Amino acid sequence: MKTTWVLIADEAIARIIAYGKSRTLEPVEEITDPDAHAEGAEMRRDAYGRRAAGGGQGSTQAGATASAANDQMHQHAEVFAKRVADVLGQAQQQSRMDALIIVAPPRFLGLLRKALPKNAANIVQTELDKDFVHFTNDDIHERLREYLR
Repeated sequence: MKTTWVLIADEAIARIIAYGKSRTLEPVEEITDPDAHAEGAEMRRDAYGRRAAGGGQGSTQAGATASAANDQMHQHAEVFAKRVADVLGQAQQQSRMDALIIVAPPRFLGLLRKALPKNAANIVQTELDKDFVHFTNDDIHERLREYLR
């Protein structure tokens, strides 16, 4: 029986679970980026709270600050996507999986697609633009039942 790995990820957490002989989802690895949540929350609070001096109409300070924070969060997400993609590429090189299912929110799914090495991209069976990171393995199994065969 083939082994299918399922990547459940967002911009801070990537859970890899395997479906194989046991016909259940078994944990393989969890990759986290603790800085993503802390820094992202700080950047968002900071960006939303700033106002231009005097609040005049011609000022763009608040917009520029929010844009800079978004750019930094996007760069951070790209680095994390590359890290996750490298783990998947190495696992495929080691023949640890036969197929791959990726479930991630739309923006992070796009970053993963760009970062995924060709050897891992070639075995992607399904991609879903959903956020399942906080679901239990049983919930994930139920939602992916049609893809796990």
